[in-house]
Amino acid sequence: MKKMLLLAFVAFGFLMVSCDDDDDIVIVPNAGTIAGGPFTFIVDGTADYVSGITTDPNAVGTNSSFVITDDQGLILGLPPTLEALEGVNFDGAGTGICLIWYLRFEDDITGAEVGMNANDLGGTFDLSNSITVTRLGAPEAGTITGGPFTFIVDGTEDYVSGIATDPDAVGSNSSFVITDDQGVILGLPPTMADLEGVNFDGAGAGVCLIWYIRFEDDLTGAEVGMNANDLGGTFDLSNSIRVTRIAEPMAGTLSGGPFTFYIDGTPDYVTGVTPDANAVGTNSTFVITDDQGKILGLPPTMADLEGVNFDGAGTGTCLIWYLRFEDGLMGAEVGMNANDLDGIFSLSNSISVNRLAGPVAGTLSGGPFTFCVDGTVDNVSGISTDANAMGTNSTFVITDNTGKILGLPPTMADLEGVNFDGAGAGVCLIWYLRYEDGLTGAEVGMNANDLMGVFSLSNSIVVTRNMPEAGTLSGGPFTFTIDGTPDYISGITTDANAMGTNSTFVITDDTGEILGLPGTMADLEGVNFDGAGTGVCLIWYLRFEDGLMGAEVGMNANDLSGCFSLSNSITVTRN
Repeated sequence: MKKMLLLAFVAFGFLMVSCDDDDDIVIVPNAGTIAGGPFTFIVDGTADYVSGITTDPNAVGTNSSFVITDDQGLILGLPPTLEALEGVNFDGAGTGICLIWYLRFEDDITGAEVGMNANDLGGTFDLSNSITVTRLGAPEAGTITGGPFTFIVDGTEDYVSGIATDPDAVGSNSSFVITDDQGVILGLPPTMADLEGVNFDGAGAGVCLIWYIRFEDDLTGAEVGMNANDLGGTFDLSNSIRVTRIAEPMAGTLSGGPFTFYIDGTPDYVTGVTPDANAVGTNSTFVITDDQGKILGLPPTMADLEGVNFDGAGTGTCLIWYLRFEDGLMGAEVGMNANDLDGIFSLSNSISVNRLAGPVAGTLSGGPFTFCVDGTVDNVSGISTDANAMGTNSTFVITDNTGKILGLPPTMADLEGVNFDGAGAGVCLIWYLRYEDGLTGAEVGMNANDLMGVFSLSNSIVVTRNMPEAGTLSGGPFTFTIDGTPDYISGITTDANAMGTNSTFVITDDTGEILGLPGTMADLEGVNFDGAGTGVCLIWYLRFEDGLMGAEVGMNANDLSGCFSLSNSITVTRN
């Protein structure tokens, strides 16, 4: 009767033991139901632990353990307690699925070992339900390819195409993300079709970035108006593809000019040309054409434009344009025609540059001339002007060596009548000037470097006016006794204001016959007057220009010829 009652209780689940006639008790394990989870972890190097799992309070069995298996039942771990279970790092197991079971068993259990399969357990035991632990790989957006893209914002719709995502990308969810260059989210097209349906022309000029995102359900911040730099949760962003939206080129209005130059051999440059401050376009250049549109030059910058010498182009008319354009422009080459440009561009209005034939003074021949300022009239001759010189008006210009105008003889006869001896010592320059009406600055006392107007100056011919000045010789007189002892002079000084290209001392007798020409003071002070015998010598100082004649020992100083000056004499008496 007792045994039957016990069996009845077992049948109804109230008591899981049985008794026989000898009163032996047999325990029938019951793991019951475990609660908690399921769990989803990202395998990302951060430790992942389960928590909140509870076992059935009615579970029975002499022994207990948790069992962790893969989804095929292979035993991966046997944490004996809940504490041990909660200490298992599921991140270290890599991606996949684990199952957590609760096991109640008796001592005769077999197969409960790591590496065995829970389906092969033997003995007296009971396994609970399982709790799933899903271990996902960290999202990996990988690399997206395609682009970059450049569109012109011109009212025509612009769409991207040819973008491809990484076939190895992983993550439960995905989307494309369109941001500006600061990361502000402009759109979240979920599919490739949605991305390829975005009209980038409508966004105006600027830069967009296209990204691909793979993410898990905990993603936050993925909203238009938020910033992609502030995304939170489990996600990965790919590289970005650049979409550049360029405003349609607009060259605007070019200001300055027009310009009129005379072709006279003097470089002619434009200045004051200014492009439109509101001009737009990725690239820019100036374009110089003839009046038919043929491209003569493409100066890329204002400095380059202002460096163009229009005098070298000969007579005619040039047009200056300003060009704004995008990459891919064709036909912008010297020799091509600006009317045939092809691509995305805008040309401004043109500025005219008129190149007129102008004065040409050409080459002035003759000279140079060297005169001695000695009271004798000095006139130039043999000067000739260039046969090809041209210009409405003409004159000769005489300047000093700084350009100061000393005279303006209008004709050759007037030039040849100028007495250069009257100008004193110095250097004159003779120029030939051809000019148009309106010339200013051509006045005596002004400077030829400051002439203004349309003119041409020839080369210059140099007129050198020498005026040697020996000045006053100081020292002495000297008296020596002829006694066989050397007699030298000393203490002689020349005039500090003496001038002349060349110099020497001259020793003569009292009739002027040259006895010696000591070149320096040291040479003079080295002359032994005791050796000359009794008599009188005269010491002179001579300043002279090249070409002096008669300065030789034995000649007479009174017969010197050339451009020179003799000082006073100092007497040397030899008794």
